[in-house]
Amino acid sequence: MAVLDAKIPDGPLAEKWSKHKFNLKLVNPANKRKYEVIVVGTGLAGASAAASLAELGYNVKAFCFQDSPRRAHSIAAQGGINAAKNYQNDGDSVHRLFYDTIKGGDYRAREANVYRLAEVSVNIIDQCVAQGVPFAREYGGLLSNRSFGGAQVSRTFYAKGQTGQQLLLGAYSALSRQIASGKVKMYNRTEMLDVVVVDGKARGIVTRNLVTGKIESHSAHAVLLCTGGYGNVFFLSTNAMGSNVTAAWRAHKKGALFANPCFTQIHPTCIPVHGDSQSKLTLMSESLRNDGRVWVPKAIGDKRKPEDIPDADRDYYLERKYPSFGNLSPRDISSRAAKEVCDEGRGVGSTGKAVYLDFRDAIKRDGRNAIEQRYGNLFDMYQQITGQNPYETPMMIYPAVHYTMGGLWVDYNLMTTIPGLYALGEANFSDHGANRLGASALMQGLADGYFVIPYTLGDYLASNKFEAVNSDHSEFKKAESETLATIQKLLSIKGNKTVDQYHKELGLIMWDYCGMARSAEGLALAKERIRTLKEDFWKNVNVIGANEELNQTLEKACRVADFIELGELMVDDALDRKESCGGHFRVEYQTEDSEAKRDDANYCYVSAWEFKGANQPSQLHKENLVFENVKLSQRSYK
Repeated sequence: MAVLDAKIPDGPLAEKWSKHKFNLKLVNPANKRKYEVIVVGTGLAGASAAASLAELGYNVKAFCFQDSPRRAHSIAAQGGINAAKNYQNDGDSVHRLFYDTIKGGDYRAREANVYRLAEVSVNIIDQCVAQGVPFAREYGGLLSNRSFGGAQVSRTFYAKGQTGQQLLLGAYSALSRQIASGKVKMYNRTEMLDVVVVDGKARGIVTRNLVTGKIESHSAHAVLLCTGGYGNVFFLSTNAMGSNVTAAWRAHKKGALFANPCFTQIHPTCIPVHGDSQSKLTLMSESLRNDGRVWVPKAIGDKRKPEDIPDADRDYYLERKYPSFGNLSPRDISSRAAKEVCDEGRGVGSTGKAVYLDFRDAIKRDGRNAIEQRYGNLFDMYQQITGQNPYETPMMIYPAVHYTMGGLWVDYNLMTTIPGLYALGEANFSDHGANRLGASALMQGLADGYFVIPYTLGDYLASNKFEAVNSDHSEFKKAESETLATIQKLLSIKGNKTVDQYHKELGLIMWDYCGMARSAEGLALAKERIRTLKEDFWKNVNVIGANEELNQTLEKACRVADFIELGELMVDDALDRKESCGGHFRVEYQTEDSEAKRDDANYCYVSAWEFKGANQPSQLHKENLVFENVKLSQRSYK
């Protein structure tokens, strides 16, 4: 198996990024206008990258499948963004944020990338404040902080429960400025369906206009994929319904390695599933666990109303099991703990697949007014969805698929294994290991877009000579015809099952066998079922309408076809990793008290998979992880 070169700079950890920036080649300001850059996706990573590169002078083409960049899924993030500012004077530092992130990811992330993320976090807050992001403030005017899971300090900056929305509006305003100046050309309602590689370099993309169905090509000197995660492979997730893996997966099939696909984050604080016709799940911010206490009845089958159950009959199980971190234990640990008590028969609600998140004590302590100021919009959202008032009765929550730590493999410069093709934000694998700490997704997206890619992209452009290539090139025409052939094949099947039926079936297989708990036996069964599902999909799917029109069934069919293939790779990756770590919990590998048991001797590596052709097994490559600054130890939050 090939060993991957992550291009991590030499030198002490705290100096790697500074020295690397100095050693990177620069593009003369006058020469920047000669280069074209494609940015796919306009969430936090994409909007910040497109705005920053255009501000530097590059010509940027930005693509999103929504009608506006403001509708990117980043807008849904609620609770906050981490930064090592130490405004609370409670012992935070860049090194502590680095350590918490490495430990939170169960020692399956690169030290160098994580340290850089912690280092630039302090600049992100200044940038966003300068853009007018209305972060919450203390009485004296300083920015306010709260705590999130996996940390014993308060480092999370927030804007009520709308942090993602406010940060996206800040990035969108910077992007809009560049659109108005002509440096960014915006393509809305346009979906990327392939990446075009010419002479070994990424030189453009093939897209479909979602309104007219027109297949088009766009050329550039480099391509940035900022297309988010693939949680919707599970059908039900907290992701927007349009979120998909297509851009990353098509790049994978063109030669970009896909890393750690089985590392999926299950968020412990979601509104539980309520029926078979549900299309998505709703997240309740982790920030609620600052004041809400998680509990279930002590007795199996106790169906009393929560307000009728006295404290003596309640099990505040996170506080009991993890006294040091309590209700702010990391997401993977909190999710498994919720599953455990529900599996014991102590779950609440009509399905028994829920636990309580109770604000009774916080309201008594601080008053309803204070709780409303902190979480008012989240409480309103919960009441609108469930019909229950969380000020008066506890919220009911249950774990659900949220974030994917896996993604396209990238080196320290955020470049994939295809030269000139970069992946930013959740689309790459780089910073979170086997479990992302809460409030770190917004941090990574903005770090990559505002503070990393402007340096590393310039080095690539300055170091390479580029032949003149436009969308008339034969490679573009070939990619266009292959894309159109796949679309026509889907339209011609005229089977008897809907796209959603296949998506639901896939989601159920993934949740049951590659969800919160995995086993060799279950994963082998999942692999068999996914293969059967894939075969049936290409024989019996019914895609109505035509290509040359607005056709959401066709959009979904293309995405679900990719999800099915991805699902198979996720199962392969989970089977290969014979250990438990973070969000990957193999039931065969656990400690005596049911915690994840890593195998550092054999699995301290990044799994990076190479596509070898349709219906062929993928090839595993390994990037060995070296820890020089933290000690590998059994993760404990007790």
